[in-house]
Amino acid sequence: MLLQNLRAKFGARLNGDKEAGFTLIELLVVMLILGILAAIALPAFFNQKEKAGDSKAKENDHTAQVAIETFATEHNGKYTGATNAELQKIEPTVQSAPAEAGKEGLTVTVIESGEGYELTSTSSNGHAFTIKNVKGTMTYTCTPVEKGGCPASGKWNE
Repeated sequence: MLLQNLRAKFGARLNGDKEAGFTLIELLVVMLILGILAAIALPAFFNQKEKAGDSKAKENDHTAQVAIETFATEHNGKYTGATNAELQKIEPTVQSAPAEAGKEGLTVTVIESGEGYELTSTSSNGHAFTIKNVKGTMTYTCTPVEKGGCPASGKWNE
């Protein structure tokens, strides 16, 4: 008798008779599972725009580094006279605008009597990435640390 009742209820359920749709408990369980999955996945995507802007700034710094080294090759190994405009003549993809507060850009500074330089590229979110060459010693620093593409060490080449 019990088996016949179960078969009848199961058959009715499969045929769409009597009980149609989902119960409230079933819907709540599905919503709970979706909520847990969203809570796990969403934080991984929130930071992506910031990291993309930082990657663009790093790439601009590297492009400017290649351009300034080319400039020095053409000027007897000296960096004196290297500006954003001069670097853009060598490599048109180098940002021509110097970095301003809250805006992306590139700042070129010649140091040590033309024997070194400092390139600072600022991303759209205000993070700064610097390449400094003092007589052949290179350093790659960034600020603020532990934000976007800047690691805790404050050195973006590690």
